[in-house]
Amino acid sequence: MSEQMAIIDKTRDRFPFCIVWTPIPILTWLFPIIGHMGVALSNGVIRDFAAPYTVTEDNMAFGRPTKYWELTPAKASGGVSGWDHGVIEASEIYKGRMHNLFCDNCHSHVATALNIMNYNNSTNWNMVKLALLAAIYSKYVSVGGFLKTWLPFFILVIICITVVMLNKL
Repeated sequence: MSEQMAIIDKTRDRFPFCIVWTPIPILTWLFPIIGHMGVALSNGVIRDFAAPYTVTEDNMAFGRPTKYWELTPAKASGGVSGWDHGVIEASEIYKGRMHNLFCDNCHSHVATALNIMNYNNSTNWNMVKLALLAAIYSKYVSVGGFLKTWLPFFILVIICITVVMLNKL
């Protein structure tokens, strides 16, 4: 598939050359910038490190993407084929790994893919760098995606403020 043919199809969850993100219930409600990440092949099919020894394809562990960050396949060593090789190789590696929420997780899987493809001439991708850049450069899939990400947090904030205010009466 050429770079020009790569069209994002939000209704079918096809995000070619993208890093995608979705909220993790309870965790994202408390910390809205923390969520689950995956990376899509050139055909838009998403792969994500979902659980120990499990990389899912086309079915993200915590639901449909709410945000995506479109990257440039030309910045991968080998272009489109280099992109796909990086995603596939990282997925094979993570099929043999134990999932750890803090050290070796979905963000690490995506970082490994970017390191393998030498994206943007860099092999220094890591989960912290990805989380920060994704927070800055990602776009919401829809208004619903924005609400799914932020509404639970705002409801919790309102409840906390209400409880504090009522206790002061």
